Amino acid sequence: MEFEFSERVFQWRGPAPYYYVAVPEDESAVIQDNAPLLTYGWGVIPVRVRIGGTTWETSLFPKDGRYLVPLKVVVRRAEGIDDGDLVDVHLRAEPRG
Repeated sequence: MEFEFSERVFQWRGPAPYYYVAVPEDESAVIQDNAPLLTYGWGVIPVRVRIGGTTWETSLFPKDGRYLVPLKVVVRRAEGIDDGDLVDVHLRAEPRG
């Protein structure tokens, strides 16, 4: 299953700042409906993500009815991404096993 969307980057402050992009509601609902086929446990969904010319593997985290895509520092630096930027995201999740 693949999705493409544009969303704003936001910062979630904790012991260190973390940056995320929220998967839109409709796409999050489709992922949630298929979560038993996609997850490897704890509610997280392994995915392959592409923003610009950078592709990486990560896990989506469920939060308030949506899923969050964590943005690694190396990705943000490579693509010049900062808090509040609008980014185009390509996301791919595949059934496990």
